[in-house]
Amino acid sequence: MSHKNKISKFVLGLLVVSFWVAPFSRAEVQVTDNVVVVVDASGSMGTPMAGTDRMSVARNALKQVLGQVPESTHVGVLVFPRGDWVYPLGSRVEQRLNGAIDSIISGGGTPLGAYMKRGADALLEARKKQFGYGTYRLLVVTDGEANDQNLVEGYTPDIISRGITVDVIGVDMEAKHTLATKVHTYRSADDPDSLRQAITEVFAEVSASDAGQTDEDSFELIADLPKQTASEMLKSLSTTGNDPIQDYAVMRRARPIQQSNSSSSGSSAPIQINNNNENELVTLFLGCGCPLILLIGIYSVVKASKNKK
Repeated sequence: MSHKNKISKFVLGLLVVSFWVAPFSRAEVQVTDNVVVVVDASGSMGTPMAGTDRMSVARNALKQVLGQVPESTHVGVLVFPRGDWVYPLGSRVEQRLNGAIDSIISGGGTPLGAYMKRGADALLEARKKQFGYGTYRLLVVTDGEANDQNLVEGYTPDIISRGITVDVIGVDMEAKHTLATKVHTYRSADDPDSLRQAITEVFAEVSASDAGQTDEDSFELIADLPKQTASEMLKSLSTTGNDPIQDYAVMRRARPIQQSNSSSSGSSAPIQINNNNENELVTLFLGCGCPLILLIGIYSVVKASKNKK
């Protein structure tokens, strides 16, 4: 068998495994929807609003809306610039959650980009534990532009490319936030009612999403395959795309691969296919996840398995 054919079959095999082992994982993990709320508690959130201040309005709106979300939705509240994880991502315990929200006080700058990364990393870690099932959203509640705009610009595309839905609510802002055209949804909230409504709409979208559904027809095809083998292989394949968001400093240093000096002399080295190239090829195909190729692969494996019986 040629080296090229071996690589092709290896890649196809991994594609098949990455798809057909997934249904077995549902019996081993709790599948939940997951939302991290990144709350701006900078000094400007102390600005008067509707007889009180923006921070008080935001606290009341969050408590009222989060108290109504399903227990199956895991919630985390991340506060900047002070407070950090006042409520780490997890199941909702209303009394503890309300106490965490009440503890938020305004003061300081707006390091939004850095905290968007922290929230996204927590969601990616949760997705790894759930083997990719469930839904993952990052809700940003802010009243101003970031002090670390370079981080916002650097991290936002990476966060979205990982399959995390990003929602932004601009609180009592004179103009739309710069994130308005870069994220999935943007809502303006100029008074308590509109802020409460905006948060309600985000969580309504979470409840309406179809979390963790599997293809039943595909499951029937692979139901008789060894569960123990599937589970072991799942552990090594389910983490694709769930690594932490790359640090912006590293992203800035990254440069396209430079051509070797030999190119200037008119000569070029032959292209070699080594193990690293094979690994990169496998990663590329796993990331694509083309359903048609996967189903063809599943059918081929099952058919071969039945023919041996």
